[in-house]
Amino acid sequence: MNKSEPNYEKNAVALFRSSNTAILSTLSKSTKDYPFGSFATFASNSHRELFIYASDIAEHTKNILNDSRACVTIFSVKGTGDKQASERLSIIGDLVRVCKEDVETSLARFYKFLPESESYSRIHGFHLYKLEIVKVRWIGGFGQIRWLDTKDWISPIPKWQKNETAMIEHMNQDHSNVIGSALKGVFDITDAKAKMMALCIDGYYILSSNIQYFIPFHEPCYTEKSVREALIIQAKLYRMHELF
Repeated sequence: MNKSEPNYEKNAVALFRSSNTAILSTLSKSTKDYPFGSFATFASNSHRELFIYASDIAEHTKNILNDSRACVTIFSVKGTGDKQASERLSIIGDLVRVCKEDVETSLARFYKFLPESESYSRIHGFHLYKLEIVKVRWIGGFGQIRWLDTKDWISPIPKWQKNETAMIEHMNQDHSNVIGSALKGVFDITDAKAKMMALCIDGYYILSSNIQYFIPFHEPCYTEKSVREALIIQAKLYRMHELF
């Protein structure tokens, strides 16, 4: 990549990780395979997999059970300027039901990011679906258009995943100053009570006044050592913003 060229991958990941709403496009079962677009909420796991929690009676669920091919389009419209210049990310793949062995952990993460969705579990016929990614399209504005490298979006499960809870507890108990300084440095928000709530290969999430904020790492982290090194880099970078 040319050094002067925008980092499309990082920009796409930043939008992906900081979003939880999208347009879900499926192939209509009732209308001879015409495209059908619907609003959907989603959550991502530690390694860039995307999940939706769908009702059996929803039209898009009927569509994906008939034909699993789908596209999730995430977008960000900021300010009052040219809407065509807004960032958007289209992820193409197949929506498949999450296997029984992974439902509990996947649902727990989904509820963490979208806690209001937990009430759906008491309604008959809601199930979790995972998007098995085929292609990824990024548009960052005029002239910033690229098919991204799919292998970066089909990444392995990080080695630290089984220890995520312990890692988060350690940060909240012993390094809350790092969390607070990152929140201040990236979002200009002062909150001494801010907590790390989740990790992913691309960064971590902070919960402040019941609002989630994503803090990116400089590169994907697949081991505990690389996560620790990334957090040390951030501690140094945002040290001027430490609250205590």
